[in-house]
Amino acid sequence: VQLQASGGGLVQPGGSLRLSCAASEGTFSSYTVGWFRQAPGKEREFVGAVRQGRSYYDDSVKGRFTISRDNARNTVNLQMNSLKPEDTAVYYCAAGRPILSEIRRPLGYGHWGQGTQVTVSS
Repeated sequence: VQLQASGGGLVQPGGSLRLSCAASEGTFSSYTVGWFRQAPGKEREFVGAVRQGRSYYDDSVKGRFTISRDNARNTVNLQMNSLKPEDTAVYYCAAGRPILSEIRRPLGYGHWGQGTQVTVSS
């Protein structure tokens, strides 16, 4: 499956952005879809994932970010509200079939999008 992430940009603190992850080839309705981010000089970190109808989030984004799945459009969206400067990073979507205990690990995903930059700054 080929993935393409979009929707990044520059936003002020407290603002919102909506990222989309589209499968351009194949379908990923049966996959776990995860969102990760990587800031300069830091390791790629888990943001959230949707797996078998349930969503999971890192504590740093819980209550601010929401993942939704649109199987008809073959997309998974990441709605980001109340953005903070520390949310600045390149955001990646990924698809795979990790076991539940592995959904927070990048190695659990075999398909990755190209990344989209999110910058939160005044």
